[in-house]
Amino acid sequence: MKLPTKTPVRSYKTEFKKDETPLSEGGLWLNGRKDGIDWCDVVVKNGEAFGEVSRNQVKELRAEQATLGAGAAIGAAVGDYDDPTAVLTGQWGANQYGKVKVFSRNQTNAVFQEVQIRLRHNVKANFCNGYEVFFRILDTEEGYAEIVRWNGPVGGWTSLKKLIGKQYGVKDGDIIEASIVGNLITGYLNGEQKIQVVDDNIKSGAPGIGFNFGVGTTNTDHGVTSFEVHTYD
Repeated sequence: MKLPTKTPVRSYKTEFKKDETPLSEGGLWLNGRKDGIDWCDVVVKNGEAFGEVSRNQVKELRAEQATLGAGAAIGAAVGDYDDPTAVLTGQWGANQYGKVKVFSRNQTNAVFQEVQIRLRHNVKANFCNGYEVFFRILDTEEGYAEIVRWNGPVGGWTSLKKLIGKQYGVKDGDIIEASIVGNLITGYLNGEQKIQVVDDNIKSGAPGIGFNFGVGTTNTDHGVTSFEVHTYD
C-alpha cells in the first residue's frame, strides 16, 4: 500500500508554472549547486522541470551497466555524480510519499536519462545525503529501476537495489511514485510496485526531485511536469 489511511501532516504540490533558474517557487527549494555547491541545479521552463547540464566531465561508467552497452566491464563507478538536485525546505516527517509525472522525448540509450524522487534528503554546502528512488527514462529492455542512498560527499553513494528490464521502462506521461515508511523504501511505476528495499541509515530529511548527471544536451528531453509529496508524522 503506497499511502497511509490517515490524513497527511504536511503536503506540497506543484505543476511548475513559473520559469526559474534554479527552481525556487518563492524560496521553497534548495538546489544542488546554489545550496549544495558540488551538484547541479534544477531548471524550470515552459512547465517542465529538468536538470541543468552537468559540470561533470567524466563519462558515467558502472560495472552493472556493461550489459546495457555503456558501462565498464569491471570495477567500481566512475564519475563525480553531480546529479541535478532540488529538495524542499523546512521540516518534514520521516514517513514520506512522492509522485511525479514524467515528460520524455527523443529517447536514447546513449546516455542514462533518469527521473529521481528524493526522500529524507539533507542539503548544505558540500553535503547531500538521503534516499533516491528512480527509473531510467527509456521504454526498452534497457530500462531499469534503482534505489540509492546518498552518503554526503559528491560521488559518495551506495546502490541498495537495481532491477533491469522492459517492465521498468518509462515513456512520456508515465507516473513515478516513491515512499519511505520506517526503513522500507518502495518505488512504483503507473501505480504498480516495481522495487523495494530496507535500509536503516538515514532517519530524517526532506523530499525532492533529481536527474542523472552526464546526459549532455539531452537534459531538456526528459524531466517532470508535476510533483507532489505528503508526510504523515
